[in-house]
Amino acid sequence: MFLSIVIPTYNRQPILAKCLRALESQDLRFNGIIEGYEIIVVDDGSTDGTLDWLQAEKTEFPHVITRSQNHQGPAAARNLGVEVSRGDIIIFIDSDLVVTEKFLQSHADRLLQGEKEYNSDRIFTYGWVINTCNFTNPTSEPYKITDFSAAYFATGNVAIAKKWLLEAGLFDTRFQLYGWEDLELGVRLKKLGLKLLKCPEAVGYHWHPAFSLKQIPSLIDREIQRGRMGVLFYEKHPTWEVRMMIQMTWIHRILWGILSLGGLLNEKTLAPFLQWLIDRGKPQLALEVARIFLNWYNVQGVYSAYNEK
Repeated sequence: MFLSIVIPTYNRQPILAKCLRALESQDLRFNGIIEGYEIIVVDDGSTDGTLDWLQAEKTEFPHVITRSQNHQGPAAARNLGVEVSRGDIIIFIDSDLVVTEKFLQSHADRLLQGEKEYNSDRIFTYGWVINTCNFTNPTSEPYKITDFSAAYFATGNVAIAKKWLLEAGLFDTRFQLYGWEDLELGVRLKKLGLKLLKCPEAVGYHWHPAFSLKQIPSLIDREIQRGRMGVLFYEKHPTWEVRMMIQMTWIHRILWGILSLGGLLNEKTLAPFLQWLIDRGKPQLALEVARIFLNWYNVQGVYSAYNEK
């Protein structure tokens, strides 16, 4: 199999450098399974000099092919990457993911094993994603219970035959705000009968800066965007399963309403406690506490967008 790794990026040049160096340092056997690979970086209108940097450092990244577009969101960027790819297998990762040396080989081995196991090629693999705020050495972070994902199809670390993406219709480019474009495609892939195979050996470390109070406005905005895109998701697939995914149910309204005390526990009232946790070296715990009001904003956002419709 020939692998095409598709990476959309937007203003993430420092961590993208670590992402690409890890992909250029793969331990591959080339034993009849992997014929080769390419890395397609699609710049989604970055303003941080990403394209200039890639051009200047192109000798360091012989597998990298670059494409660019005006800022249209990751759905359009991934579609462009698939359209120009040469591989029969597409691997999606994010530009802030740093993988291990066995990453590509692990996906390839699991795909081959899965075809033999199920006597079918209607399969795709999903690797582990471990969250970390350690920029210097991101791969040192251990797996945590909060890293578990029950998503059927998520583009943080997934390998799938290109033909199934084309048959499903690729990503819906109307998802231009944050969230749901990959899970929505997953619904269509599930209708084609594709089976998800877990591949914990294909590990990627998802870097993000340590949580601080100054991030809260952008995190709130992201939750509101997620709510709006959730309504688009539900319009395409009006099922109870999707309502549960996007938190547009009375269950979520009551749950996060109670936990946030009807919005009384918010970014202002919880700020001193969050800062106290951060000052004691527990930014991840502070972020988990902040999810009380972030999820409340999401629920409010999804109902607001639905009522507008």
